[in-house]
Amino acid sequence: MAEVQEAFHAGEQAMQLLAGVRERMAEVGQRVIRDFMPDQHRELFEKLPYLLAGSRDTYGRPWASLLVGRPGFVRTPDAQTMRIAARPAPNDPLTESLRPGAALGLLGIELHTRRRNRMNGRITAVEDGAFTLHVDQSFGNCPQYIQARRPRFVDLPETFAQAHPWQEQGPLLSADAAALAAQADTFFIATASAEPDHGGRSDGVDISHRGGRPGFVRITEEAGRSVLAVPDYAGNLYFNTLGNIAINPKAGLLFIDFDSGNLLALTGAASVILDDPLIAAFQGAQRLLRFEPEAGYLLRGAVPLRWTEPDYAPQLARTGSWETAAAALKSNPD
Repeated sequence: MAEVQEAFHAGEQAMQLLAGVRERMAEVGQRVIRDFMPDQHRELFEKLPYLLAGSRDTYGRPWASLLVGRPGFVRTPDAQTMRIAARPAPNDPLTESLRPGAALGLLGIELHTRRRNRMNGRITAVEDGAFTLHVDQSFGNCPQYIQARRPRFVDLPETFAQAHPWQEQGPLLSADAAALAAQADTFFIATASAEPDHGGRSDGVDISHRGGRPGFVRITEEAGRSVLAVPDYAGNLYFNTLGNIAINPKAGLLFIDFDSGNLLALTGAASVILDDPLIAAFQGAQRLLRFEPEAGYLLRGAVPLRWTEPDYAPQLARTGSWETAAAALKSNPD
């Protein structure tokens, strides 16, 4: 009898074990993580006007990126192939990853319907203004914590790949960059399960969505560096993101200002905090994600899309805030 391949790598398994769901998720993973895209996933990807991508630069650092195009810029000729006719914004490290053999993580998310699907694969061909991938993994995600917003174009999609006001970011974020992140109710996070060139399943790249109340990303300064902290809520128990961080403590974050079209991309060190009084004090939090930026950029007005005002996810009613968590700790110091 053929051995059934494990769907989750060692980091994901370790996080599932800590959560007490390892045995159940081993069975679930074999059913829901596929090496092809189901028809409903292909349908979603092909009607989107934007796509999120996770990649690694030549230093092995993960980056989360945005790709934009008229619906149909993503095509799936068959269930194991995806062709994307778009280019990233100028200075985006994704550009250097667009080469045959490179691993990418892709997230198709339709915010106004709260549908989202993931596809992780490898580039097989690069053309002028387009590239093609072969599917390694395809799986869906639940609609939790997604703020519903409907997009509209305010400029031609091609303008996204043109020059825009650009501000480099370092370990200490600029005031504008910090404000964008601190006001966000949504961001995207790219991670990788190993350093580049390890080959096989272990060096896959992944990108995921995170959502919360406006202000759920706390930014503080420690020793002249910005530190971002985010509550980690109950999810699908795959632990793709946190499992990657467990064995490769790096991440790339992407924040989109849905009103102005500004874009903030950061890469840096990431860690998962499992034991902190704030976890119990912060309603809904099961863990904390800590992120220390090392590099990044702020693009102003780059995204040729704007979104409607959000319809906040119903799950947010069961979550707290940094202010209420701090107050709870103050009133119950033990």
